[in-house]
Amino acid sequence: MITKTYQLETLTCPSCMAKIQGALKKTEGVKESEVLFNTSKAKVTFDESVVESKDIKNTIERLGFEILGEK
Repeated sequence: MITKTYQLETLTCPSCMAKIQGALKKTEGVKESEVLFNTSKAKVTFDESVVESKDIKNTIERLGFEILGEK
């Protein structure tokens, strides 16, 4: 398992946060995810043998949100 934090563009409403959170929870290989509205960050713990970081970023970007950075 690995945990990465993605800096997102500014989230403008709690429903944006919930939308991202819901999509990440449905992603195979994701064990935990937490999207923080006040800091516009998504912290994701996932099994890198099942899903890659680029797949998680693609999931977020398909929802219409830009990723500004990754740690």
